[in-house]
Amino acid sequence: MRERRWSADRTGTAETDPVSADEETPPGGIGPPGEDPGNGQTEDNADLENKARNLVLRMLTHSPRTRAQLERSLHRKEYPDEVVEKVLNGLDEAGLIDDAAFAQAWVNSRQYSRHLSRRALTQELRTRGVEEETVREAVAEVSDEDEQDGARALARKSLRGSRTKEKEARIRRALGVLARKGYPGGLSYRIVREELEQEGLEADLDSGEF
Repeated sequence: MRERRWSADRTGTAETDPVSADEETPPGGIGPPGEDPGNGQTEDNADLENKARNLVLRMLTHSPRTRAQLERSLHRKEYPDEVVEKVLNGLDEAGLIDDAAFAQAWVNSRQYSRHLSRRALTQELRTRGVEEETVREAVAEVSDEDEQDGARALARKSLRGSRTKEKEARIRRALGVLARKGYPGGLSYRIVREELEQEGLEADLDSGEF
């Protein structure tokens, strides 16, 4: 995998897409953008674009986002479609919106810190509006070895924390942890079996029993 340089976990970004106090207030104070702000005048597109651009820049300062996330945020604030498109296209051309870089950084961080599987990473990027080809390219950075190492780290941590329990309960707990992180059953059973054998325990796992 590439060098891990940016942490997607530093804000919880994109998991909850938090809205700041500034984002809560519609441009002009009350009502959707462009409507009469109370003085008998309406905002023109230049004013709306400026306000939308500033809002996007504040969001990007808070945490990296995909174009789809930014677009959803602007639509929630009821900016006109043409304003949203123009503002995002301009920031895209300026290099301030880069879904490919976002996806690569997200994969690097989440696979390293959370030990997520390729399947789970793929789903997370899709829900953030990253295009399918970009998702595939980013997730391809996770090698088979990375995938196994992540599963092993999770299984080892789970088994270490359940040493006082019955073996069957420990197995179920470890398999559950791996399943929630998106690891396939075959890999999960093999990793858990190998980790138990490292403890000197027999572990003839039958998928039908668990």
